[in-house]
Amino acid sequence: MVPLSFRKIAERLKQVPLPEIDVVIGIGSGGIVPAGVVAFHLGAELHVMTLNYRDEQNTPRYNEPKVLQKPDWDLEGKRILLVDDVSVSGKTINAALEQLKGLNVKTLAMKGKADYVLFPEIKDCVKWPWKP
Repeated sequence: MVPLSFRKIAERLKQVPLPEIDVVIGIGSGGIVPAGVVAFHLGAELHVMTLNYRDEQNTPRYNEPKVLQKPDWDLEGKRILLVDDVSVSGKTINAALEQLKGLNVKTLAMKGKADYVLFPEIKDCVKWPWKP
């Protein structure tokens, strides 16, 4: 397991050339804290979209990610960054993107696959600083 600190995450955020963003949307539950850190770093508004796919042991709970809370924000004309902690298969990010269809959305994951990945070199499990 690879331990990451908030300091390392903040340092990496300073190195990654992110686009100008109006709104950061964190995919709950795993993406809430990373989205908060990213929104603070970018000086952007923060929203949370609640989806669930895996349990705490990383085992899928459902066949596909479930949207537990549909977004009802006015995002027309906004530049959006959709954030999750990990995106390996892309199922959760894609389910969230489906809810934001037609909007200007880029994706960011701490590790895995997205438009922007903070730690592309990490292939192992991560010990996140916000998890006990």
